[in-house]
Amino acid sequence: MSVQPLQNYLPENTLPHLKKWFSDHYIHIKITRNRESKLGDYRKLKDQSHEITINSTLSPQLFFFVLTHELAHLIAFEKYGRKIAPHGSEWKHTFRLMLIESIDVYTEDLRPIIANFSRAPKANFMASPELVQYFDMRNEEDGAVYVHELKSGEQFMYRNEKYVLQGLIKKNYLCTHLATGRKYSFRPLARVIKCS
Repeated sequence: MSVQPLQNYLPENTLPHLKKWFSDHYIHIKITRNRESKLGDYRKLKDQSHEITINSTLSPQLFFFVLTHELAHLIAFEKYGRKIAPHGSEWKHTFRLMLIESIDVYTEDLRPIIANFSRAPKANFMASPELVQYFDMRNEEDGAVYVHELKSGEQFMYRNEKYVLQGLIKKNYLCTHLATGRKYSFRPLARVIKCS
């Protein structure tokens, strides 16, 4: 596949890396609308080609990071076989090497964060506070805040449901669903709408 159509979404100097990684693989890249549940995904198709989808709303550096994550799936599965865990040690090793190899693509201030992340890559982007805060995934127009910015007793909306923040438990925040009284654990960087 030609990587030229991706240039509008990518930072400079990415094409040499992508040409190497794409090599002999037949890959369909689909640029999608914004999806709250994921930034990108990978799957192998019945005809043995590969499909990667990535949200169109990502900044160029984050777009490249997500594309690298998804390509690491393809490369790990092709190298180690389909029976490996999707985010297991083989994928982590592959992703780590790809991040280090392409670190020059990222801006100077992002490189140390990428280098730190590459030591133990996480399956979920949201599990890396440094990356989430660097890219500040909040949409300023929707009024979202991170759960960790709220004070104990403050109410917020999450997926059209109302909660109240109880407090910090270990690394997460204990919150009560107001309609049911059930307790839920929220990650510090969960995006919510603060109630006024």
